[in-house]
Amino acid sequence: MSSSVRSADGTVVGFETLGDGPPLVLVHGTGADHTRWATVRDRLAARYRLHLVDRRGRGLSREEAAAYDIRREGEDIAAVAEAAGGDVYLVAHSYGALCALEGVRRTGAVKKLVAYEPPRPKPGEVVVGPDARARMRAAEDPEEILMIFLREALRLPAADVEAMRGTPVWRARVAAARTIPRELEVVEAMVFDDRLGEITIPVRLFAGTESPEYLRLAAEDVAKRIPGADVVPMVGQAHQAMDFDPDQFVRAVFEFGEV
Repeated sequence: MSSSVRSADGTVVGFETLGDGPPLVLVHGTGADHTRWATVRDRLAARYRLHLVDRRGRGLSREEAAAYDIRREGEDIAAVAEAAGGDVYLVAHSYGALCALEGVRRTGAVKKLVAYEPPRPKPGEVVVGPDARARMRAAEDPEEILMIFLREALRLPAADVEAMRGTPVWRARVAAARTIPRELEVVEAMVFDDRLGEITIPVRLFAGTESPEYLRLAAEDVAKRIPGADVVPMVGQAHQAMDFDPDQFVRAVFEFGEV
């Protein structure tokens, strides 16, 4: 079932709802839409009522206000959590986890948060160099933007990229590719500071043991700044455990949901 809610700036945020049980809101990362959860959604829906968000600028959320700002994405997530009835378990991946960290400071409707590798450059470095970002902005083919992102930002092996190309959600990733450059600009400027200490709900970070160092360090930094937060490793996995080891991912989500 498709639903939508209007965010604070007028953006219409769409989401798919399925399953029964307490509410679980899923927030995807860069270069994706709500279909990126295809490998795990049925198992999660066996225990929760899922709300799979399309972040602004793609899928069910194309009616977007003009000025982009990650703080507006936080308002989007807050609006969905409130529409879901409150007492929400929020699970967010990558850039979506950055949005979720904004969102939980804007509503009391979220009771706990899993943030899977919210990205930030390693201090003194960049995630993607200016040359790659310029190539993304200049690219006419959205698939070229996506390929640069996967290879140079996520640093995925060629075999993993090819495996992703063969999945049903590849077309959705390509369709969302035009949003990648603006989100990378936010990531490059991202600073984790004392505002994270304002978060009082239980928070758990997921971090792949095989992820690029900048992602693992970012997860650890967030956990240090939020009272009581911890980091759970996705053993043997990198940034996409839900795709390559869905059993481990679902088990970890269920375990924190029962805490």
